[in-house]
Amino acid sequence: MAVAANFRDAALEMGREFTAATGHTAIFSHGSTGQLFAQIVQGAPFDVFLSADRDRARRAVEAGVGVAGSRITYAVGRIVLFSLDKELTRGPDVLRSTRFGRLAIAEPRIAPYGKAAIEALESLGALERLNGTMVRGQSVAQAYQFVRSGNADLGLVSLAQVKRGSAGGFWLVPEDLHRPIRQDAVLLERGVRKHAALDFMAFLKGPRAADVLVRYGYGLAR
Repeated sequence: MAVAANFRDAALEMGREFTAATGHTAIFSHGSTGQLFAQIVQGAPFDVFLSADRDRARRAVEAGVGVAGSRITYAVGRIVLFSLDKELTRGPDVLRSTRFGRLAIAEPRIAPYGKAAIEALESLGALERLNGTMVRGQSVAQAYQFVRSGNADLGLVSLAQVKRGSAGGFWLVPEDLHRPIRQDAVLLERGVRKHAALDFMAFLKGPRAADVLVRYGYGLAR
């Protein structure tokens, strides 16, 4: 199964719950949504695609590699301003200050969390000033690692990455500063006759999956 980088840890826990519930084993491959989509279109052997946005899941159907009518919103993501220095995560004024050197984000052309980060910076009136300070990861997971390794002072990353015990601190970016990060899953044509793939798509809609989503800081589709 192809899984967006922001969803890695949640997917692993969800996989354990899925195995306990069904007896099937879920094997995940993680990466940026844009990279995974390109691999799928080129014939990569995935059965299910858990995108970090709605667009790539829709385009998978349009490209003939996703199953029409199977697409669901499985999670709604949130972004946070994260730093190992808690003084840099006290609110939006930090982004308007000169108190830091580098800001890490995911590459917005291929990673929906990077796109949301750019939208939030635009809403705060800070994008133009910060353009020269940004380091961009190929996925939101890489952007997070830039901060954890000290290669960036702070980053706009996924709440799920910092929710479960990360050192440092974070500020939850208000949802009205960017468009909703609705994450869609789609059954792929390679999985249409595989019981495990069909069962996983059904599992995503159930209460055990919802429990995992809430623990990792995701919103549920309304």
